[in-house]
Amino acid sequence: MIETLAPTRIRTVARDFSTLPGWLADDHRAAFRAFRQSALVLSDHPPKSRQLSVDTVALAEALSRASTLPADVSDNQARAFFEAEFEAFEIMPETGAGFFTGYYEPIVMGSRIKTDRFKTPLYRAPDDLVELDPASIPANIDPSYRFARNNTGALTPYFDRAEIEAGALKGRGLEFVYVEDPVDAFFIHIQGAARIELADGDTMRVTYAAKSGHPYTPIGRVLIELGELAKGKATMATIRAWLAANREQAGSIMARNRSFIFFREAPVDNPGCGPIAAAKVPLSAERSLAVDRLVHSFHTPIWVETTLPDGDAFRRLMISQDTGTAIVGPARGDIFFGSGDRAGAIAGEMASAGRFVVLAPRGGPPPGAPVQ
Repeated sequence: MIETLAPTRIRTVARDFSTLPGWLADDHRAAFRAFRQSALVLSDHPPKSRQLSVDTVALAEALSRASTLPADVSDNQARAFFEAEFEAFEIMPETGAGFFTGYYEPIVMGSRIKTDRFKTPLYRAPDDLVELDPASIPANIDPSYRFARNNTGALTPYFDRAEIEAGALKGRGLEFVYVEDPVDAFFIHIQGAARIELADGDTMRVTYAAKSGHPYTPIGRVLIELGELAKGKATMATIRAWLAANREQAGSIMARNRSFIFFREAPVDNPGCGPIAAAKVPLSAERSLAVDRLVHSFHTPIWVETTLPDGDAFRRLMISQDTGTAIVGPARGDIFFGSGDRAGAIAGEMASAGRFVVLAPRGGPPPGAPVQ
């Protein structure tokens, strides 16, 4: 057993594939198809070196080799590919275990124009919103912010959720689609994407474009602190039920999450796939994983062992293809469960400890090892 300790204190322990419960029983073809999706965008979006220091040159080479293989390889061939190309290293977080939540693509009704029914807008990214360089955050802006406002040449914090919903962006023509329920819009912000069935019969997909920069605040935690929900009972279902039953207070509660998401329209090329993720590939249900992008390189295979809300074991090889504001830490993962209400019911209840095992290219330095 090899144990390494990075300067960032991310500990990893080498594991043999034979010691991973469920490894042989997994559908490696599905994992290979998701990995091959990453290979198709390699030339424009190669993996970048991050805090864990996975060998991204070797990872890119493995992606290239995957692209030369048929998409319909057998399960044995797919498993042999991953075992030949990678070595397994379990992340050993200071908390003692990894932690996994879930997300999905909501499907809601909407309209491209504002109507009496559809009047809650989603916004395009404004032209005065700029992404900050983490190495040179202005002194007047919280160092955790990644976006700011170009205010006639000076950078200032951008408008937050309450300010935008009070009209800070009114009259700028940024609204491009409207949904019926402000609570639906709020959860689209949390998920970062949605499929919208338009009143004219067409389907629109919206996906993340940018954010205000303010920190994400889980309103479930706010409701627990206010005594409105019991500790451990804040799920998507219970939060939505509370908001629906308390319409007069809902707006102020949702505004406690100052983070505001801007969207862009994306084509629905394949209704069977999810939206285009941060890694610029379409998400694959139960095979795409959102990770901390400051720690992990996109396109890295990750073995996940955790428990679903119904108590069933979830043991899958997944591909790091997305990220999220609330996904912070080396062993923190957010599982994409797919589109629609069924996926949402699972994602909304998902909150489980588990094992987070990174597959690093063979021959390179172990992930988490100090850079020589």
